[in-house]
Amino acid sequence: MTNFTRGQKGKLADLGLNGPFAVTLDIVSGSMEVDVSCFGVDAAGKLSDDRYMVFYNQKSAPDNAVTVDLNGPRSTFQVDLSRLPASIDKLVFTAATEQGSMRALGNSSMALGQAATFAFTGTDFQDEKAVIIGELYRRDGSWRFGAVGQGFAGGLAALLKHFGGSEAAQSSPAPAPVPAPAAPPPANKISLSKIRLEKRGDKISLDKRDSGGYGRIRVNLNWNQNASQGQAPASKLDTGFLGKLFNKPAGRSGGIDLDIGCLFEMSGGAKSAVQALGNSWGAYDRPPYIHLEGDDRTGSVSSGENIFINGTHFDQIKRVLVYAFIYEGVPNWAATDGVVTIEIPGQPTVEVRLDSDSQHAMCAIAMLENHGGNLQVTKLVEYFGGQGKITAHQAMDERYNFGLNWKAGRKD
Repeated sequence: MTNFTRGQKGKLADLGLNGPFAVTLDIVSGSMEVDVSCFGVDAAGKLSDDRYMVFYNQKSAPDNAVTVDLNGPRSTFQVDLSRLPASIDKLVFTAATEQGSMRALGNSSMALGQAATFAFTGTDFQDEKAVIIGELYRRDGSWRFGAVGQGFAGGLAALLKHFGGSEAAQSSPAPAPVPAPAAPPPANKISLSKIRLEKRGDKISLDKRDSGGYGRIRVNLNWNQNASQGQAPASKLDTGFLGKLFNKPAGRSGGIDLDIGCLFEMSGGAKSAVQALGNSWGAYDRPPYIHLEGDDRTGSVSSGENIFINGTHFDQIKRVLVYAFIYEGVPNWAATDGVVTIEIPGQPTVEVRLDSDSQHAMCAIAMLENHGGNLQVTKLVEYFGGQGKITAHQAMDERYNFGLNWKAGRKD
C-alpha cells in the first residue's frame, strides 16, 4: 500500500492498477451530513456531459464506467477506466456539506483498491464547505492519480457550477411534455435535491415520469453498524434503508439480528407480508411485484438490506408498509442512526430517518401508497411491542388495518 500525501502524483500502472478497481472514500463527519461525488470532466476541466457526474441522485455513468455504493461514512466507487469515452479526461472525487465546514472532519481517507491511500483530516481545512479530495487523470497516454486535498468555498451546487454542470431548477408542477427532437437531446440537468421527511406524518407524492410506471424502486435500510448496545453512536455512520443495528453479528453473545420487511395490499384486495421470517421473499416479476433481496444475519453487509418494488406494475399495488424488527437481541433503536432511502429512477432520493427512541422490537417506518397512480410516501416511525398473545407484528398489523393472521415463526 502506497501512502500518498497532498500534492503527490503517480501512475496507476506503477501502483499495479491495470484494470477495474474500487475508489473508497471514508469520510468521518460526526453528525454533519456529507455528500460525495465523482465528476467526469473533459480536457478543459468541465462537466460537458452531465451523465458523468456520479452521486446520490445518479449512481452510475454510461456503460457503468463509474458506479457508486453509498453507505454512510463509506462510499465505494467502482471504476473501469477502459469504459470511459475519450472525451472524459479526468475523474474528480469530492465531498461537500451544507451544514458546517470541512474543518469538522475526523480522520478520513481515499483509497485506490489495495494499492494506494490518501489520508486527510479537518485540520487541513478552514471554513470550506467542500473539498476536492483526489483525481484520476490522463497524461501522456496513461492514467495517473493525484492526491489533491483542496478546500472549496461552496457546497455541492458550487462544485457543480465550478465544473460547468447545470443544476435543474426546482419547480412545482411539471410543464407539459415537449415532443422530442429528431436529434438526440442534450444531457439532462443535474438534480441536487433530496427529499427528507422530517416529522411523523410528513408525506411526499411523486408523479410518474412516463407511461412505463416508476421503474425499479429500491427501498434500502441501513444503520450504524459500529455502535455498541446501550449507547448512542458517537458519530454519523452507515446510512441507507434498513441496515444492521450494531457491530456484533448475530450468534455472538449480545448480538443483534435486525430484519426488514413489509406488509402489502394489492389493488385487487390480496394482502400478505414479505420478510425473511417464514422465508416469505416475495417476487419481483410476478405478484406481488415486491422482493426482499436477502437476510444478512451477520451484520457484515455494509450496504444494509433491500426491498425492490417493480414500479412498472405499480398500478396493481395499493399500499406497502415498510418495517424493521429485531429478531434476536436487545432492542436499542437509539444506537441505530438508521435511515431508509427510497430510490426511484428519475426522481429525487426520499429519506426517512429512524430518529425516535424506543425499547420495542418493531418499527413501522414508512407507508408507500398508490394515490390515483401517483406514489405517495409517508413517514411513520412508530414502534410496537408484543403483549400477552399479541405479537409486535400483530399489533402493527391492527394499527394499520391489514387484517392478517399471525403465528409464531422462526427463520430456517
